[in-house]
Amino acid sequence: MESDKIIYQDKEFKCSLAFALHLIGDKYKSLILFHLQDGPQRSGELQKSITDISNRMFTYSIRALEKDKLVKRTVYPVTPPKVEYELTEEGKSIIPIILQLDKWGQDFAKVHHLYTPAE
Repeated sequence: MESDKIIYQDKEFKCSLAFALHLIGDKYKSLILFHLQDGPQRSGELQKSITDISNRMFTYSIRALEKDKLVKRTVYPVTPPKVEYELTEEGKSIIPIILQLDKWGQDFAKVHHLYTPAE
């Protein structure tokens, strides 16, 4: 459908793949989704599970995922405040694709002998 366009948050996408990559395409968004696949996590533990992510980038990425309805944020009324993140149904629906991409990366690394022995 060449003439069809996707309009999302005042942005125009001529290609559905470009739209999908806008939602989950950057490195950190995909990793956040991947690490939430086993259930809700608190902000700190989720951030620690992602290598080399700054506070600023984590906040930007998690808020974008919330805004796009892929992640749900729950704030518990306790002191100190407790915040948990979990996948929405839409977020869960992308997990099989992310797992396939993970498997592809493992296979590619094996074929090209990129794994290093554990120390």
